[in-house]
Amino acid sequence: MAWWWDNTPSDYTDTRYPVVLVHGMFGFDSLAGVDYWYGIAEDLRRHGADVYTTQVPALDSTVARGEALLSQIQAIAAVHGKVNLIGHSHGGPTARYIARVRPDLVASVTSVGSPHTGSPVADLIYGSPAEGLAASLGNALAGLIDLLSGGGYNQDMRASLYSLTTEGSAEFNRFAPAGMPSSSCSEGAYSANGIRFYSWGGTGVLTNVLDPSDALMGTTSLAFGFSANDGLVGRCSSHFGRVIRDDYFMNHLDEVNQTLGLHSLFETDPKTVYLQQANRLKNAGL
Repeated sequence: MAWWWDNTPSDYTDTRYPVVLVHGMFGFDSLAGVDYWYGIAEDLRRHGADVYTTQVPALDSTVARGEALLSQIQAIAAVHGKVNLIGHSHGGPTARYIARVRPDLVASVTSVGSPHTGSPVADLIYGSPAEGLAASLGNALAGLIDLLSGGGYNQDMRASLYSLTTEGSAEFNRFAPAGMPSSSCSEGAYSANGIRFYSWGGTGVLTNVLDPSDALMGTTSLAFGFSANDGLVGRCSSHFGRVIRDDYFMNHLDEVNQTLGLHSLFETDPKTVYLQQANRLKNAGL
């Protein structure tokens, strides 16, 4: 049922196949009562979608995360036939892994702020003198996140970092090229193997003075110099398949409506963008 102030039709997101959300680096399903996809799954369900939130290692390689996701997708597809995958950050390549190894289970892949050609932040840390300390701290934090969210996975910061470097991303793109642009900052193929491909991303960094995570985004954005980015992912690196938009005034955490829904008051509500994408999938018969 829609809220009384919401004029969006109750079947607006009633897709043929369920929407499956795939989290990114340091991600989780729900932690201490706070969802990674803050308010997004509920909004999609409210307007007609079947929605599943998945959990994979917070830190590991794209392939390892993909293998952890595969069994969950197989279980969901056993009931519904196929799925519409939406992955944020490292969740985008993770979803692409499923499309590569089991295309029969996937109707569409949508990536949100995903570093398909790598991130300068990962390039800066991987192989540097700071890598060892970063890996130790990262694994400890990811292990705590996993414990509190009930994931039960081992964590591997170094493997995660390599997957998100320019070199690691290029290696994965040779394995799973479908949907990747053939030239810098262009669009990729809109479909392949019966699967539709979409992407969107942001180029905001400091978007809400009340959001404490903006300070982190401001720091990591320094790795990009003067290139447009969301704090962790460059504008062009987010391109995959049909680019819906690559310049929302959102930072990397705003893209999943974090922290606790504190995003720019002068940009589309992130939840609305997900509703629009689900409606796009519905209208495409997906």
